[in-house]
Amino acid sequence: MSFKNLQFNVEKIRPWLTLLAIAWLLASLGLGWLVNSLVIILGLLLFLPVVAFFGFRWWLAKNLITDQCPVCGYELTGINNSQVQCTNCGERLLVNNRQFQRFTPEGTIDVTAVEVQAQSLED
Repeated sequence: MSFKNLQFNVEKIRPWLTLLAIAWLLASLGLGWLVNSLVIILGLLLFLPVVAFFGFRWWLAKNLITDQCPVCGYELTGINNSQVQCTNCGERLLVNNRQFQRFTPEGTIDVTAVEVQAQSLED
């Protein structure tokens, strides 16, 4: 094995050897707590985004509602306990109990029309 090949191999592992030497030096000086805290922080920086991603997916699956608009029947998606506007008819809707309901401001009386058959006067 020539000197050039040996030098090339040392160049590949030099950053790792430097990191190992720094960690060993800090641990030998009684600063092992610093190395441990850095390892814990690095672990949290890698672990927390994964937990946040799966936590957000769980929350979204629990709170995302897909239902039909009660006015026009268009299929909408909204988040539970929020207000949305129908993209088809423009009606403001509330999302309550995993259903879309018409939004009526306080003091508004919402009525439903019922069709009644007319009787002739001769009956």
